[in-house]
Amino acid sequence: MNRGPTGSIVSGPRIGGEVVRAFVPAPLPPDPPLQIGPELREEIDQALLNLGRLDSVSTLLPDRGLFLWMYVRKEAVLSSQIEGTQSSLSDLLLFEIDEESGLPFDDVREVSCYVRALERGVQRLREGFPLCGRLLREIHAELLSEGRGSERSPGEYRSSQNWIGGDRPGRALFVPPPPEHVPVCMGELEGFLHDQPVRTSVLLKAALAHVQFETIHPFLDGNGRLGRLLTTLILVSEGVLREPLLYLSLYLKTHRATYYDLLQRVRTDGDWEAWLGFFVRGVRVTAEQAVASAQALAELFRADRARIQDLGRAAGSALQVHLVLEQHPIQTIYSAAARTGLSIPTVTSALRNLEAAGIARELTGRQRHKVFGYRRSLDILEDVQDGTAPDQ
Repeated sequence: MNRGPTGSIVSGPRIGGEVVRAFVPAPLPPDPPLQIGPELREEIDQALLNLGRLDSVSTLLPDRGLFLWMYVRKEAVLSSQIEGTQSSLSDLLLFEIDEESGLPFDDVREVSCYVRALERGVQRLREGFPLCGRLLREIHAELLSEGRGSERSPGEYRSSQNWIGGDRPGRALFVPPPPEHVPVCMGELEGFLHDQPVRTSVLLKAALAHVQFETIHPFLDGNGRLGRLLTTLILVSEGVLREPLLYLSLYLKTHRATYYDLLQRVRTDGDWEAWLGFFVRGVRVTAEQAVASAQALAELFRADRARIQDLGRAAGSALQVHLVLEQHPIQTIYSAAARTGLSIPTVTSALRNLEAAGIARELTGRQRHKVFGYRRSLDILEDVQDGTAPDQ
C-alpha cells in the first residue's frame, strides 16, 4: 500500500556548506492503519506457532542453557559480520578461553561485547526494568564498551547529524532526524513499546519498532546491532519467548538488499505491509532453523554418548569430557580438567579417545597448548552461520 511518506523532511545543520535535509518519522502506529489480508494473517499465525515451538526447545535438549549459550554467540557473530567483522563462531569461542583466534583482536572483541550487551538487556528485563530508552542506552553502552566505536559516545544519543551511505548528506541514501529531534522520536517509540496510544500485537510491534529505530538512528554507531537486538528484547519482554532464542541476523544478512530496500520503501511510500510480510517470514524461517538446530544437537549428543559407551573402561572419563564439550564446544586440556575435576593425564587420554572416535578434533595443529573442538556440534551451528536461509 502506498500511503506516501511516513514522516517529514526538515532542515538540519549545515555540513560542508550545504543545509542538511533530514527525515523525521511520524509516531507509530501507522496512519492509516495496516491492511492485513488473509495471506499475511496466515503468515503471522505460522510465525507465532513457530515461536511457540522455539520457546519449548527445552524439551529437545537436556540443558536449555547450553543451547542458549551457543545460540547467543552464533547470533553475535552474525550480527557483527553484517557490520563488516570477519570473526567466526570458533574465533569467538577461542577468544573466550584466552586463546589466539588468528584474527584482529578488535573483530573478536566486538562480538564479545555484543554477547555481553544482550545478556545485560535480558537480565534487566528479568529484574522488572521496562523496555525503554534508558535500557536501550544501557545496552548500547555495553555494546560499544570496547574496541571500534568505543570513542563514539556509548550509551548517549547522538548530538550531531549522521547519514547512511555517501560521503556527505546531500549524496546519502538516507539522512535520519537532526540530533535535536532524537529524544522526542525515541520518547514516542518508547510510548509505542508500552502500547500507547493503542495496544499493538507483539509481532506487529516488533516489526514496526525495528523500522522506527533504524529510521531514528539515535546513536553515532551500533544502531544496526542494537536494532536487531531490539526484536529479541521485545519478544522476551512481551513473554513470547522465555529465553532470547530468536535472531534475525542470518535472514537479514542473506536478504540484505531486500531488507534495505523495504526499510526505505516504508519511509518514502508508507509500504508497511511489504515490510511486515518480509519480517514475519524472517521470524518464521529463523524459528524453524533454531528448532532444527536444537533437534540436530540433541540427536548428536545422544548418538555420541552411545558411541562413547563402547569405549569400555575409558568411557567414564570420556563421557565427563564429552559433557563439558556439549556445554562449551571448544576446550583446552587445562580448561577441560578444571571443569571436570579430572587430572591432566586423564583428560589428555579422554580427548585422544574422543578424537580417535571422530567426536573431538584438535584445532590448532600445535604440539603444545592444544585446543580441541566438538567437531559436529560446531558444524551444526556454523553450517547455519555460513550457509543461507531458505529463499522466501
